Amino acid sequence: MVEVCASCEINNIETGLDTIDACDTLLINGGQYQVENIVIKKSMTLIGKNNPTLVSKSGDEILTLLADHITIKGITFKDVTTSYINERSAIRVKRKKHFLIEDNTIINCFFGIYLEHAKKGFVNGNTILGNATSEAESGNAIHAWYCEKIEINNNEIKGHRDGIYFEFVNESIVQNNHSELNTRYGLHFMFSNDDVYLDNKFINNGVGVAVMFSRRIQMFRNLFHHNWGRSSYGLLLKEIYDAELVNNHFEENTIGIFVEGSNRVNYKRNTFKKNGWAIKFSGGCETNEITENNFLYNTMDLVVSTQLNDNRIYHNYWSEYTGYDLDYDDLGDIPHFPVKLFSYIVNDVPESIVLMRSLFVDIINFSEKVSPVFTPKDVADNTPSMVIFENKADDYK
Repeated sequence: MVEVCASCEINNIETGLDTIDACDTLLINGGQYQVENIVIKKSMTLIGKNNPTLVSKSGDEILTLLADHITIKGITFKDVTTSYINERSAIRVKRKKHFLIEDNTIINCFFGIYLEHAKKGFVNGNTILGNATSEAESGNAIHAWYCEKIEINNNEIKGHRDGIYFEFVNESIVQNNHSELNTRYGLHFMFSNDDVYLDNKFINNGVGVAVMFSRRIQMFRNLFHHNWGRSSYGLLLKEIYDAELVNNHFEENTIGIFVEGSNRVNYKRNTFKKNGWAIKFSGGCETNEITENNFLYNTMDLVVSTQLNDNRIYHNYWSEYTGYDLDYDDLGDIPHFPVKLFSYIVNDVPESIVLMRSLFVDIINFSEKVSPVFTPKDVADNTPSMVIFENKADDYK
């Protein structure tokens, strides 16, 4: 092991890297180090002691990893500036594998951690804080492009364009991260298959979480909270196939889930509470199942723009259900029709939303319920639950 500090024989990081052998450890002691882009080309461990800070001297990238089996741990990185030409980052992994980036702090950097053609690595327990004010001038906290078998766990992310960004990333896990106050998405991924997202918190981001053009996605026990605004949503699903959404919690989002062109998706044991729209279906959605979910005090529980075809809705709990259970089997004896007439009016004339709590809206919804003419007869829960389902994501409250 070689140590770097102001009073040590080796007092700069570049000399320390030249000194150590492959698979050795470089220990950086506390203090502030002004550095240019440091390129690591050998397998090694870089560890910080007493919170050393690496500050980009020119605003360029700080660390570039060009070898397998590298560990970066316990270091603070600062002041990578915005570029409209290069995606500068505090730490970049380029075409390498078996890396560990753990327990670091990244402050005021254009991109935080950038994974490019990387495989079989871990990004764990980092704090990544930005000060983004617009999408154009900010990068992503954790950015992965053409990666495989990556694990991103227990990171605290705030103030970037996207908290976590995946593009062409397969067989990876995103777990127990807290992504908040990002200008665009808490999580944004496209063209990525066989990934798992669980136990994450996505709170108060610009327009929620976007999942697009991907297959075999599993999303379990995530919290989507207060993604609120004119076009905001907790979760966007666009052209998603063969996915599982289980035990997620959607609360106080403009739209809990907006779905477009997504097939064979199972929505089970999720809770939708106090959203504007709980689930809003656009066209091209087939062979989906919506079962054992809790729809609690949403302005509109379900909105559909087209026929739901062979989609199934059953055994859900609806706070607006006014039916009865005479045989005490915990299932309602009459169907529940969750689509309101007023939802069609709002869809055609968005400005009419100002009438939402008026007596006029109550009258037209009641009239349609008594004598349905416009609302779809095939969009119904024929066996609504009389009891609320347990939802593990409630533990986040």
